[in-house]
Amino acid sequence: MAKGTERLFIGRQRELGILREYLTARSASLLVIKGRRRIGKSRLIEEFSKALRTIYFLGLAPEEKITAEDQRRHFANQLEKQIGLGGLEAGDWDDLFGHLSAHTKTGQVLVVFDEINWMGSKDATFLPKLKTAWDAALSKNPQLIMILSGSMAGWIEKNILSSTGFFGRIALDMTLEELPLQQCSLFWGTYAKQISAYEKFKVLSVTGGVPLYLELIRPELSAEENIQRLAFRREGFLYNEFDRIFSDLFSRKKAIYRSIIEQVALQPRAEMEIFKGLGQTPSGTISEYLEELVSTGYLARDYTWNLKTKKATKQSSFRLCDNYLRFYLRYIEPKRELIRKSGSITAPEWYTIMGLQFENLVLNNRPLLYRLLGLDLNEIEYDNPYFQTKTKARHGCQIDLLIQTKFNTLYLCEIKFSKNEIGASVIQEVEEKIKRMVLPRGFSVRPVLIHVNGVTADLEEAGFFSHIIDFGQMFNSNG
Repeated sequence: MAKGTERLFIGRQRELGILREYLTARSASLLVIKGRRRIGKSRLIEEFSKALRTIYFLGLAPEEKITAEDQRRHFANQLEKQIGLGGLEAGDWDDLFGHLSAHTKTGQVLVVFDEINWMGSKDATFLPKLKTAWDAALSKNPQLIMILSGSMAGWIEKNILSSTGFFGRIALDMTLEELPLQQCSLFWGTYAKQISAYEKFKVLSVTGGVPLYLELIRPELSAEENIQRLAFRREGFLYNEFDRIFSDLFSRKKAIYRSIIEQVALQPRAEMEIFKGLGQTPSGTISEYLEELVSTGYLARDYTWNLKTKKATKQSSFRLCDNYLRFYLRYIEPKRELIRKSGSITAPEWYTIMGLQFENLVLNNRPLLYRLLGLDLNEIEYDNPYFQTKTKARHGCQIDLLIQTKFNTLYLCEIKFSKNEIGASVIQEVEEKIKRMVLPRGFSVRPVLIHVNGVTADLEEAGFFSHIIDFGQMFNSNG
């Protein structure tokens, strides 16, 4: 792997530790790392590869005119540069894998196939021949580690993890998620302790816990200044990022994937509501697209459940869990042409979506929340955004996050964003939700309020909430 200017490596210590366990394995190891674009797969592999002899391959992004032969030629070019040979034939994967095997027979060596879904998407022989090369030669070196990495988790699941060809061969299946909040805070460096939780939240409401976006922060600048230079300037990374994501991941199908994202941009929606919004009749194809967006980490599918039986129901909603995509659609896209013409504009206030962004950050950091609530993960039977549909016999209700424990206790979490302190009026809102819930006999409800800008004295004095959690506490918690 190419070694450029040394970059600070933040977070991912747990994942790095897991990878390092394979350095002392007694046999060759075939590892899978998946996760959405920009989530830090390549950066993690780069850190792991330090001090290792590494042969690294990156697939070509799937432009319409890119052919299977182009992928082989690109692979051959990369191999030539790294093993010091020239004139390699790119007509067949068998030959290419043969050369790779010949140069990795002995000694500790790391072989990386990055964006493997790009390499194999247009050639049905790619994976079978890679499997054959692994069985026949690569796995014979007990000190060899091969990492297969990619952004299309659904493709990897179908073609590698669930493939009979690779059955019993995968030693590790790792999925990278957004960085937890306490690691996000480290990107502010020496400024971290001086900057308020609200200031950090304003940045994270745009970037989420995506490492590459956080690397672009200039800690000495305010949240508004950072977002202006990244999103509302023609040269800003986040100005063009939306198109890059959809072109790289979804290629010719990017229009339909984009339309689906737009359907859930402002609120979670059930599958049938999405079909209706798209003007489509229910079909397996659209359902597959939805599942692909879930597997790649851009959507979450939240199932509700039966409180009494503790089993999931068929009712679910799709939630946009990527903060950047929502921010782009709501604020950058409407101003794209103006930004293009003028070069840059002043960043608008983005308060109207902060409630949704705040919910995402809390939901993506549940282990930190559970620690603050004093909950052991083994106690939790079910946790998710919860919704109760309206029928003739009951009212409907929606709860930001409901945690059900094995002791029949329900932690009803109200995730409330406000620019100002939250007052006692929120008590009535939560009381109404509790009143609407159909609770099994013997269940207790403990209301929890999660806020970012403080609460009023009368709210605290009311003693209604069992826990009032300041978002800032989650930056200091170790979940």
